[in-house]
Amino acid sequence: MNLEQLHQLFLAHPTICTDTRKISKDCLFFALKGPNFNGNEFADRALENGAAYALVDEEKFNTSEKHILVEDVLTTLQKLSTYHRKQSKAKVVSLTGSNGKTTSKELIHSVLSQSYNTIATLGNLNNHIGVPLTLLSITNETEIAIVEMGANHQKEIDFLCGIAQPDYGYITNFGKAHLEGFGGIEGVIKGKSELYDHLIENNKHIFMNADDPIQLEKLGSYVKKIGYSTENPQYFNINYVDADPFVQFTFEGLKVKTQLIGRYNFTNCCAAVVIGKYFNVPTAKIKAALESYQPKNNRSQIIEKNGLEIILDAYNANPSSMKVAIENLKGMQSDFKTLILGDMFELGEDAKKEHQGIVDLATSLGFSNVFLVGENFSRTQTDFHQFDSYDSFESYLKGNVPRKGTVLIKGSRGMALERTLDLF
Repeated sequence: MNLEQLHQLFLAHPTICTDTRKISKDCLFFALKGPNFNGNEFADRALENGAAYALVDEEKFNTSEKHILVEDVLTTLQKLSTYHRKQSKAKVVSLTGSNGKTTSKELIHSVLSQSYNTIATLGNLNNHIGVPLTLLSITNETEIAIVEMGANHQKEIDFLCGIAQPDYGYITNFGKAHLEGFGGIEGVIKGKSELYDHLIENNKHIFMNADDPIQLEKLGSYVKKIGYSTENPQYFNINYVDADPFVQFTFEGLKVKTQLIGRYNFTNCCAAVVIGKYFNVPTAKIKAALESYQPKNNRSQIIEKNGLEIILDAYNANPSSMKVAIENLKGMQSDFKTLILGDMFELGEDAKKEHQGIVDLATSLGFSNVFLVGENFSRTQTDFHQFDSYDSFESYLKGNVPRKGTVLIKGSRGMALERTLDLF
């Protein structure tokens, strides 16, 4: 079966499943492989559970006309998604960056969906499997597809661009994330910039933060760039007001009051504004979309519980996002402030230095009620409370729960610090 024939089969069965626990009737099952599983072994179960066909890449599992043997299931999924994207009239807006990708994607989706039939990456399915699945969710009605791209090493963004072939792109920022895989901050800049490199090479449009010196340097005199700025009149002006706790800003004479905490979310809002303006979404609808958006999935959520104001930002963390979250709490009006910080992962040889840097920052800002959780934080030089595991922290906190003020909970995904909520 060639790619065109497979695409026709997909159009007849436009739901893709890769997990037999989530099979929907008449779907196509792609038997993907992982470090600890072989999807081929579950192909028969997928068919029994209602899949129309199962794509496999091992001959011994190709046992009926309902099985489709391909050379490599993952590669086939990726090629099918690119073919489908080429057949579609939808415009593809791709974004990447060290921090704020998913929030920016959700905000852009919220704005553009005011005027267009829009789809976007579900959650953070932004890798070599998630990007193809997003592209395959494009329908005949889709006008704009917003595709988030994640990466932890060089050439990954370049590879994803080859799959998605974006018409537009935006990089949120360049921060200290995945330092181990990228090889330091310069590696991060090089790796994330692969999106801009791809767009420039193909003469496509780029959205940019014109207040970011790295982006200005990267894009130079490139003509097809659309930027926002708080100060440069050459670009679309958006003015920051404050964030105590929610971000407020103005543009074109309108004041926008969001439900997002932290100044660090200001640039995420700016991207949604400038992209909305480019696509001619009415200004009033941009304002309405941003004001109605509510963060979820442990990202900068404010939760009121037993007299406490809890900032739950436990979806992920790196030195850059940790720094701005702590600085944001410092600037908030509160009678008592508590930090609960979990280890930051994928920092490689920089782990010791970066964790100590966060501790030093908290000290310099005058925080006193600080709980540090994880092996890396437990090794830092400090007088703060330190715990080498979540279990030891939980045991302590049960008898020492803060009773007032504001609590910031932040750590890498692997720390799962949202568990702390049950203790308050």
